[in-house]
Amino acid sequence: MKKIHLLGLAVLSGLLLSISWPANGFVPLIFVAFVPLFFIQDKLGSAPEKKRGGAIFAYAYLTFVIWNALTTWWIWNSTGIGAVAAIGLNSLFMATVFWMFHQTKRKLYDNKKGWMILVFFWLTWEYFHLDWDLSWPWLNLGNVFGARHMWIQWYEYTGTAGGTIWVLVSNIVVFHLVKLLTGWRANRRKISMMLAVLVVLLLAPIGISVLIYNRVVESGTTAEIVVVQPNFDPYSEQYELPPAQIIDRNLNLALSVMNRKSDFIVSPESAIQEAIWEERMEQSEGIRQLRGFLKEHPEITLVIGASTFSNVPAGLEDHPAVRKYSNYNGYYFAYNTAFYLDTTNRIQHYHKSKLTPGVEMMPSWSILKPLRNFAIDLGGTVGTLKVDDERKVFVHKDGVFKIAPVICYESIYGEFVAKFVRNGANMIFVITNDGWWGDSPGHRQHFLFSVLRAIETRRSVARSANTGISAFIDQRGDVFQETPYWEQAVIRQPLTTNDRITFYVEYGDYLSRIASFVAAIFFIYGFTRGLLKKLKSAI
Repeated sequence: MKKIHLLGLAVLSGLLLSISWPANGFVPLIFVAFVPLFFIQDKLGSAPEKKRGGAIFAYAYLTFVIWNALTTWWIWNSTGIGAVAAIGLNSLFMATVFWMFHQTKRKLYDNKKGWMILVFFWLTWEYFHLDWDLSWPWLNLGNVFGARHMWIQWYEYTGTAGGTIWVLVSNIVVFHLVKLLTGWRANRRKISMMLAVLVVLLLAPIGISVLIYNRVVESGTTAEIVVVQPNFDPYSEQYELPPAQIIDRNLNLALSVMNRKSDFIVSPESAIQEAIWEERMEQSEGIRQLRGFLKEHPEITLVIGASTFSNVPAGLEDHPAVRKYSNYNGYYFAYNTAFYLDTTNRIQHYHKSKLTPGVEMMPSWSILKPLRNFAIDLGGTVGTLKVDDERKVFVHKDGVFKIAPVICYESIYGEFVAKFVRNGANMIFVITNDGWWGDSPGHRQHFLFSVLRAIETRRSVARSANTGISAFIDQRGDVFQETPYWEQAVIRQPLTTNDRITFYVEYGDYLSRIASFVAAIFFIYGFTRGLLKKLKSAI
């Protein structure tokens, strides 16, 4: 196979991965998207040592650069540097994982078998990518089914890791089937068996999903939710208009549809633009404005986003999120905050705890410490933010409704959101601001993560996005009243609570943890065996 053919296969895999990706991709292509790259690995893994070199890494990197660039190019709309970093680094990490699989498969099985090693390595990578300073799990393979929620109702048992396994195993089976087809006369029986395996592998999960979907019954308490989409341009008016005017638009939109049965108003991330100091929250003009509204409408509870600050207690001056006052000697923390306000005197609040790398957080590694206060300025609070150590749940004054306040980027993380549910949440409110990327696939992809979280946790979701998409999502992942992008909108709908704990909520990303253990064994065994071979040949 010539280099030009290998290059074409690498490009083809990248294109297939991209075309399959939501929101508007043709998802079934994901089941064959890795096959061209597998043929490259099969060819190079069997080639003489001197011809292998870093070729497999180079071809894999090309595949993953194409995939990352064509699906997440929209990052460029907010930051060019961030787009290059996200696409380049994520592709580098993916190619490294594929190269490690290639090396391990070759050392342990002389490249003749061992394809399942990729499943363990890839799951380990995705799991690790969920929880480190450069976390960007946007393209974790299980996310591809966000636009096909009828296929993956079993995510309540597996989370997105189950989807990753489905994708990779299907590609492995298709690869072997295509290889058999090249000698179809001699392999008719094997081809028939492999076709049967593939049909079951593709259709059985969908059939099981449909059965689960039809058995999900919502039987909890109903709350009527009003979701506001105020539609402020995040690059200009949201940070330039008077804070009172921004709050007024949120409240006036809500007033246009709410009635005496309405229980909650949900407004987006950063809807309160006043700088609120947490030591004196009741002195905030914005809080007073909202208190006045609640006095007139005592039946309502408000969930709304804000930027808040607090002074740094003594002894925490070396914390990675510390910021120094510019005009005097002292330090403070900044937060991305969700407020929960009702007619009681208590203000419940939660600080965003999964931060966007490069925007809300710089890596805390000591080598990068001089850069910790540097971040890409997107028009709002920049630099490393302080986070909460626990997943706080907002509890309604009557104790019936318990809300998970999920802020923006946090909706990407399945096990993270599940922790809110383990702490008692029986509904999820997602507040976000997706206007940074323009009318691109970015905000549509981000929306679909909320569908996945609804299925995994079997919790109804109310999603308020400053510029859209706002919507309601029920416990089966069905979407209601999806709003247009970049338009003022307000929607109202009853949602049902659920106190049942799903298998996934109880055990989280257990599949990935098991895979990580198995991957470590494969890697250590492969490394040791390769080292022993070199020592033996040197003697």
